[in-house]
Amino acid sequence: MAKRPWSDLIPEDEQRAYRAAGFGRPSSWGKRPGLLIIDVQYRTIGTERKPFWESIKEFPTSTGEVGWKAMDNIVPLLALFREKGWPVLYPHVAPKVAHEGGRLAEKVPEIMNIPMKGYEFPKEIAPHPKDVLVPKKHPSAFFGTALCSNLIDLGVDTVVVTGCTTSGCVRGSVVDAFSYNFRTVVPEECVYDRSQVSHAVNLFDIGEKYADVLPVAEVMDRLRKI
Repeated sequence: MAKRPWSDLIPEDEQRAYRAAGFGRPSSWGKRPGLLIIDVQYRTIGTERKPFWESIKEFPTSTGEVGWKAMDNIVPLLALFREKGWPVLYPHVAPKVAHEGGRLAEKVPEIMNIPMKGYEFPKEIAPHPKDVLVPKKHPSAFFGTALCSNLIDLGVDTVVVTGCTTSGCVRGSVVDAFSYNFRTVVPEECVYDRSQVSHAVNLFDIGEKYADVLPVAEVMDRLRKI
């Protein structure tokens, strides 16, 4: 069996405990997938490909090289969606003003001081005119947004989730997608986090409970057959 991101972190006995409870079964996929590209902006990867400690000198919220690597894997997936004519949606953090910060501004005050450049989308995955932009102010792409309505209007039955962070906005969005009864898929190389431990543990837990977590090559193979 191929090594997974959590293979060296989750003890075999704990993985067996999930199996014993019935978790981890694969889900069915629908006929009309939609791609979510969550928060892939310069503020989360930096304007140049650099190691983490160099990248955060530009934006303190950057994940550095791991974000760039994930974006590299999103690019061919996005190309497949464009080729198929399937919906692509961009849940993203828009520039904040003081009264919009809420609890996040209290917990992570640096988020309020990101330069405007940080909110731009990298050219490698930039939206096209027909794509749907979903500004959000909270971790879940569904909370306080029109995303659910957008997906229903576009006829989407299967949500493919990419972006960051695995332990934050990705996880929150996956749980809500699952809660709204969308089939949910996470290509494991297409999500990223500043903590590789949190990244791996959350991928494992997401895959056990809420979504199919699979290598991006396998996701693309299955999508091509739809």
